[in-house]
Amino acid sequence: MTTGEADPGRASGSAPGPWKARVLALSAPADIAAELKRIGADAVDIAALEPKARLRLVKLDAVPASAADVLQRAMRAHDGEAAVSQRGTGGGGQTVDCLLIGTAAHYGRLCDELGTQSAGLAQAAAEIERAVRAFERPLAIELRCGARALRLGERTLIMGVINATPDSFSGDGLAGDVGAMVARGEEMAAQGADVLDIGGESTRPGSDPVDAETEIARVLPVIEGLSDLVEAPLSIDTCKSEVARAALGAGATMINDVSGLRFDAGMAGLAARRGVPVVVMHMQGAPRTMQDHPHYEDLMGEIAAHLRESVNLAERAGVPRHQVVIDPGFGFGKTVNHNLEIVRRLRELKSLGQGVVLGPSRKSTIGKVLGLPPHERLEGTLAVLALAVANGVDIVRVHDVRAALRAVRMADAVVRGWAGE
Repeated sequence: MTTGEADPGRASGSAPGPWKARVLALSAPADIAAELKRIGADAVDIAALEPKARLRLVKLDAVPASAADVLQRAMRAHDGEAAVSQRGTGGGGQTVDCLLIGTAAHYGRLCDELGTQSAGLAQAAAEIERAVRAFERPLAIELRCGARALRLGERTLIMGVINATPDSFSGDGLAGDVGAMVARGEEMAAQGADVLDIGGESTRPGSDPVDAETEIARVLPVIEGLSDLVEAPLSIDTCKSEVARAALGAGATMINDVSGLRFDAGMAGLAARRGVPVVVMHMQGAPRTMQDHPHYEDLMGEIAAHLRESVNLAERAGVPRHQVVIDPGFGFGKTVNHNLEIVRRLRELKSLGQGVVLGPSRKSTIGKVLGLPPHERLEGTLAVLALAVANGVDIVRVHDVRAALRAVRMADAVVRGWAGE
C-alpha cells in the first residue's frame, strides 16, 4: 500500500488485525450466565459477574427531596448513577422524581446500605428491591377460577372474546343469538383458548353505557350455556357489580373490569367474597369520552400509578394480591403512539409484581397503522401479540384464537425456550 492510500479494512469500518468485536444482546440473567459459562468462566466468576451485566433503570416518583439527595449520593458511592429532577413535583417543591441507573449488583449494595438507615430509607430500599426482583424473575402465579386454575409464568395464555353486544367495534357482536355465541365459545375452547371472556356492554370509543338489566339479559344465557360445555374458565367482562354477581351465579369464575374497580364501589368486595381473580384495566375517562384528545405527561408512569391503586383497592377489599391481574388498556383513552409505546415498554409493568393482560386484537391502532378495516387486521394483531410476548405479557385477549395461539406459541419458543430437540 503506498503512502496516502486508504486502508480498505478501516474504510469499511472493520477493525485491523485479528480483532472481532460484537455487542451481545443479552439481558436475561440465564442468558448472561450461559454466555459466561460458554467462554469458560468459572462458577465463582459467573456468580459475581452476572449481576454486574444487567443494567436497569429504576424510577422513583415524588420522592422527598432530602431522600432523593441521599439516594443519589449513595448510588454514586457504589459506582452506579442517579439523576434527580430539578423541579418539584409537589406543593412547594418538597418532592422530586429520581432515576437510578445501575446493575443488579449496584442495587444490591444500595439496598443493603439503605436498609440500615432511617425507616423511610429502609422502606425505599425494600420497594427498590421488590421492583427489581419482580422485573427480573419469571412470574409463577396460579389464578384460582373455581375448581380450575390458570397458571401464569409457564406460557402465554389465550383469552377468547365473546361479545354479546349488537355494536362491537370488531364486527363480531352477536347479541340475541345465544346459540351462535355458545357455538363460538365451544369453538374457541376447542382451538385452545385458556379462558373465555363474555361481555354484554360495548366499550368501543364513543359508546354509551347500558343498564345492568340489559347487560345481564345478554350475558347470562351465554354463560349458562357454556358452563357445562367447556373446560376453560369463564370471565365476565363488566364494570357493574350487579352484572358480575349474576354472572358468577351462572358459572363465571373471573371478573374483567375495564374501569379498574373505579366505576362500582361494590366490585372489589364482590370479587373478595366470591374468591375469584379480577383483571383491572387502565382507562383514561370513560368509553364515551376516552378518545377525546387523550393526553399524558408520563404515559407508563400514569398507567402504573393507576393500576397500582386498583391493585390496592382489590387488596383492601380482601382479594389476595396475587389474584389481581393488570391490563394497561390498549386503545382505552390512548392515541396510536400511546398504544405502540405501551407495547414497547410493556415489561415495565412486570415490576408491579402482577400478571399482565394485553388486548390489542383488531383495535383501531392496527387499522390506522395499516390502513385496514377490523376484519383485515389479523396479521397486525399477530405482530403486536408476538412483541407483547417478547415484552413479558402473561395473557392476550383475542378474537381469533387459532391464529393467536400459533403466534404466541412460536413467540414463547423464542422467548422462553423450547423443550423439543
